[in-house]
Amino acid sequence: MATPQKQSEDVSPEDAEPHDAHYIQATAERSDDRTRVLKQGESFAVFDRFGDVQASGLGEQGIYHDGTRFLSRLEVRLGGKRPMLLSSTVKRENDVLAVDLTNLDVTDGHGELVLARGLLHLARDAFLCDGTCYLRLRVSSFALHAVQTELVVRFDADYADIFEVRGMKRARRGRRLPELIEGDAVTLGYEGLDRTVRRTRLVWNPAPRALSGREARFALQLAPHETVALHLTVSCQLGAEPRQVRTHHDAYRALQADLGRTNLAQSRVRSSNGDLDEWMARSAADLNMMITETAHGPYPYAGVPWFSTPFGRDGIITALQILWLSPDVARGVLRFLAATQASAVIPEQDAEPGKILHEARGGEMAALGEVPFGRYYGSVDSTPLFVILAHAAWIRTGDESLLQAMGHPVERALAWLRTYGDPDGDGFIEYARRCETGLVQQGWKDSQDSVFHQDGALAEGPIALAEVQGYAYAAWLAGAEIAEALGDTEAAGDYRERAQVLRERFQDRFWCEEIGSYVLALDGAKRPCRVRTSNAGHALWSGIASPAHAARVAETLMSDELFSGWGVRTLASGERRYNPMSYHNGSVWPHDNALIAAGLARYGRRPAALQILESLLGASVYVDLRRMPELFCGFPSRPGEGPTAYPVACAPQAWAAGAVFQLVQAALGLSIDGRKNEVSLLQPALPASVSDLRILGLRVGKSSLDLLLENHDHDLGLTVLRREGDVRLVIIK
Repeated sequence: MATPQKQSEDVSPEDAEPHDAHYIQATAERSDDRTRVLKQGESFAVFDRFGDVQASGLGEQGIYHDGTRFLSRLEVRLGGKRPMLLSSTVKRENDVLAVDLTNLDVTDGHGELVLARGLLHLARDAFLCDGTCYLRLRVSSFALHAVQTELVVRFDADYADIFEVRGMKRARRGRRLPELIEGDAVTLGYEGLDRTVRRTRLVWNPAPRALSGREARFALQLAPHETVALHLTVSCQLGAEPRQVRTHHDAYRALQADLGRTNLAQSRVRSSNGDLDEWMARSAADLNMMITETAHGPYPYAGVPWFSTPFGRDGIITALQILWLSPDVARGVLRFLAATQASAVIPEQDAEPGKILHEARGGEMAALGEVPFGRYYGSVDSTPLFVILAHAAWIRTGDESLLQAMGHPVERALAWLRTYGDPDGDGFIEYARRCETGLVQQGWKDSQDSVFHQDGALAEGPIALAEVQGYAYAAWLAGAEIAEALGDTEAAGDYRERAQVLRERFQDRFWCEEIGSYVLALDGAKRPCRVRTSNAGHALWSGIASPAHAARVAETLMSDELFSGWGVRTLASGERRYNPMSYHNGSVWPHDNALIAAGLARYGRRPAALQILESLLGASVYVDLRRMPELFCGFPSRPGEGPTAYPVACAPQAWAAGAVFQLVQAALGLSIDGRKNEVSLLQPALPASVSDLRILGLRVGKSSLDLLLENHDHDLGLTVLRREGDVRLVIIK
């Protein structure tokens, strides 16, 4: 993905650097990793399946806001015991956590049964809205007699920065403030070393029988079939301004309005395959949850829990994945990244003029500079990808105002490619960190051990990654069309020439007949890293591959050593550093596979693209809540078993959720040109398991379409169910 911690996620002890501060620690076994996640705006929450927040597993549970954990404990006890779990889910729209529990057997001091299990039903639900978590507990009695029992809620707040939760140790912390108790409310507080006061205000309705700074007690007296309801709000307050807390009803209405704000919620894709429908529905809901409204428009935050913040690379790729359905997200991403584009050389941020953001963080440690990621620019690929997205969004929408707004940021990004991105002037885009606490590896595989030679030796920088040369090639061509549209024909000619030279040099220096693929990278001495990786698939997506080499790359990618049965591995199983349980050296990433499938389709390898779609569709059946995780282990698929989970994968993850929509687009060969008001399908196909697929509410400018595609034995039928406006449909078989 795209995060500082991942540079060393899977580094073995002998390779790990002592000062490596960004590793996510896993010091305890996870007995049940099926956490329940909510996100809205700058807040997110991670509960266990009971709806509690506990310091178990990886210790990531809690209620968070702006990079800080505002509630680190929330435990409910009924009759002195933890209730028995009946069911637990996050609703499909990702708006509400819903949990059903019941009481265990309750005995008195002499061991006599006082209350038999299963007579009380405890229903818990929770949702987030504008920095506040709204929780409701409803206790219903199904006993034949009156029941008296006690419900206890225990709570605490550690105000841990997200980097502390991930395992970083701090020499000093701020000070905990005294608790303030006021009838039905308690306020916890912390003053950070950054002089910011963070408060957690918990308010109950009705008021507890007893309330302290760590516990609320309720005496329940229930007649047969009686239900009592308790409401709790947990508001996260930054600084002196108190947070406005709504009623539960008003807050839920506001949340529903927020969920339907993107085009992704308005366009729909439906199929005859129930599993594909479940996957797409959950993915759309995950994306709607991850898309956060910023001052510049909607932006898909990368992932929960570790990356609920803007990442350049992740935001761009997610926007590209769903561009055909939801171009409004691309607009928000482009405007945000243009507004945060680097304007000066700042070594401690790996910033250089024209460079596009890697990530932006809130929280105490970022504010103090204890981590360099308040604004950090240590990714080599965000900048060319930004140019690619700007061009793609203009083509998709035909929006001339967007083209004009992006003209200067694109020009600055291309200037970075020409100068800072190519310090030795050989035409290849390279990276080497300037910030000692930043990322060692600055491609999407940013684990510290992800770039190496055939013998397993780590590559020394500056490093030129194969996929980044492809991104640069596509960026030069995209920049040429943008420059031409803006009237700068001289720049357009220069950009096209650079693209052509780069493509020729890429074939010469990166192709390796021995491995039947493009090499992973060139190291600082221009020596090729001759290992088979999924990176070569991105060379297909970008179009830099020659047709002859593309055919070989496709065969290599779909070989048993790279294709696990669940998708293409990041690294072939025969390579020296292969480990199916590693982060980047043998795992399977859905977004990586979606890009590869799009590349295969680009070069006429539609059956291979469909195979990847089918493999990930099969994986989606096994994952919790049908939510595609950030990655899973690269073990070969086995009959009757699902993919092996990766223990600290983010779920939801924006570009994992977006993968299914890019895969469907690749299968259909679908492209949209808003300038011409045209929808094109190039040699469209569907997997054998999908008999028909409907695309409803597909908007092109002021026009819209409903399409039905039907799978026949030797053909794909297409019916226009509805057409509004003058949109043109082109089918190339």
